[in-house]
Amino acid sequence: MITCVVEYTIDPAKIEAFEAFARAWIVLVRKHGGVHHGYFLPGEGASDKAMALFSFESLAAYEAYRALFGVDPQFVAADRIRDESGCVLRYERTFMRPLLPEA
Repeated sequence: MITCVVEYTIDPAKIEAFEAFARAWIVLVRKHGGVHHGYFLPGEGASDKAMALFSFESLAAYEAYRALFGVDPQFVAADRIRDESGCVLRYERTFMRPLLPEA
């Protein structure tokens, strides 16, 4: 399993647009075989940080999902929310492997 951790710098004045962007990607990750662990948004005070975590069974499965970027109309529409609103200022993607509690 591989988990993608995406750290965002967002425009706090455009949080509603970011939430629409996030909801669209949750659906797309699930639709294409991933497990979305959620978006984590600012909770108190002024903050421009947000985070998303989602997992795929393997890097190959993630790469199959990524191959749809810019091609699949639903992926294009989800990115359009970000691009047209300017809700995301920057993001950084890191791949991690989870160490889970033993059953």
